[in-house]
Amino acid sequence: MWNMNDVTEISYIGGYTYHVMFDDGTAGEVDFSPYLSKGPVFAPLKDPDFFRLATVEGGTIAWPNGADIAPETLYANVSASSTPGNEGT
Repeated sequence: MWNMNDVTEISYIGGYTYHVMFDDGTAGEVDFSPYLSKGPVFAPLKDPDFFRLATVEGGTIAWPNGADIAPETLYANVSASSTPGNEGT
């Protein structure tokens, strides 16, 4: 069975980047700018004020207009950019 990790905490860093923490302690920065052109639901996120309205909802990061990113996608993004042995530090 797939072990899906839920987002437990987010912190706005700047630009289109959030620090994302998962329930297993894995954490890292995610640049969401590549998602801004992925369809009409993401278009409002181009407004920096709207982008900063993200919350943790249903185990992932979500915005008031219903835009969200699958938690497994975020986890893969954070895992790929983290240095082995530094998780949770």
